[in-house]
Amino acid sequence: MQHTTRAGAIGVALLAAIALAGCSTGDSDSGTDAAASCAPSDGPVTLEFTSWIPGIEDAVKMWNDENPDITVKVQTGPNGNSGTYQNFFSQLEAGNAPDLGQIEYDAISSFRVQNGLENIGVCDEVVAAKDQFIPWTWGQVTLGTADEVYGVPQDSGPMALFYRSDLFEANGIAVPTTWAEYKTAAEQIRALGGYITNFSTSDINQFAGFVWQANGDWFTNDGDAWTVDLTGDESTTVAEYWQDLIDNDLVSSYPAWTEEWNNAYNSGEVWSWNSAVWGANSISSGAPDTAGNWSVAPSPQWEAGQSSAGNWGGSSVAVFKGTEHLYEATKFALWLNTSEEALTALNVSANIYPATTEGLSLPSLQEGVEFYGGQAIYDVFAEAAGQVNPDFVWGPTMTQTYADVSDGFKKAVTGQGTLLEALSSAQDSTISTLKAQSIPVAE
Repeated sequence: MQHTTRAGAIGVALLAAIALAGCSTGDSDSGTDAAASCAPSDGPVTLEFTSWIPGIEDAVKMWNDENPDITVKVQTGPNGNSGTYQNFFSQLEAGNAPDLGQIEYDAISSFRVQNGLENIGVCDEVVAAKDQFIPWTWGQVTLGTADEVYGVPQDSGPMALFYRSDLFEANGIAVPTTWAEYKTAAEQIRALGGYITNFSTSDINQFAGFVWQANGDWFTNDGDAWTVDLTGDESTTVAEYWQDLIDNDLVSSYPAWTEEWNNAYNSGEVWSWNSAVWGANSISSGAPDTAGNWSVAPSPQWEAGQSSAGNWGGSSVAVFKGTEHLYEATKFALWLNTSEEALTALNVSANIYPATTEGLSLPSLQEGVEFYGGQAIYDVFAEAAGQVNPDFVWGPTMTQTYADVSDGFKKAVTGQGTLLEALSSAQDSTISTLKAQSIPVAE
């Protein structure tokens, strides 16, 4: 994994911005009081936990069977941006939020600036667990700080290239290792009537993953305010690359997660997908007729010989402000995301890809996958997980940013503007949104 000295500086600056935004870090206990705030409760405890992970109930049952004095009641709902986050914010405002909740990495800042999360870094067990996690995932929940932690990393989404190995081989097309080679392959595939991939106008997280791989940043802080830069050099390079593919009709653009999208992959019209580890299930469920014909390779690189990976997705289990059982909540969150039994259960039920280094070696992740021709595909993702830049920072209004970029991308694929223009417009609207919420912005 690449490390730079910017990580610590970003974290310190980020907290300064949060304080200026009216979210005082002084609300968190410190010193002796902090230790007391993470003391065990007297008597049996019942915790409320909200998640959208399939099969989470089975893992919670394991915990409850082993810990009768700390009962966890789980409630499931839609994924974060489909309604659960809004519910969380409403519950926080009403003072009846659950003790714990599922929060994706790109949403943590949104909850932090609203003072909605407990600093679980006051708990000794949390601090002691740091070395169990892949470093960049720990950075996602600590915002680069040394002693403030706003969630326990649960999973990650290192990206790699899913591709139809049978079609590439049958047509003598080399599996691309660079983005330049990817375009060449796209031209060869288009000449055969297919598309190398589908450019999604709604999954802006994927595009952000491409920028992440290129070591770009969308949000930083100078110690006083946020800087929003969706059109930096790396973002521009990525946008212009995909714009070129769009302009030359080298990629399709079906709405993601639709029957059109599934049929494009199931029929062999689309040959590859640069996606996260969880994409393995998306392809197998959406394109069942192609079983045995897919393989996974490292993502193409911008320069030959590089080894950089992007990330798409990943979430944490956070403790909400106001819980009366901080100690018990963190104890459960750590068990859920570090114990082999819980990680195995979540991997089997929901293809959760662990955020712990030991989790990458789970027996269930070492086996060949039949749908992928027996390839041990998780070996590729384990390598990618160690190649993700640890410095990428999410802003506090990502839902709005994603929506605005998506609106612009939808116009771009129909020839009404460009991807870069969409990013520029979204940058302006993001700055306006931050100012409207009294979050300081660098001029």
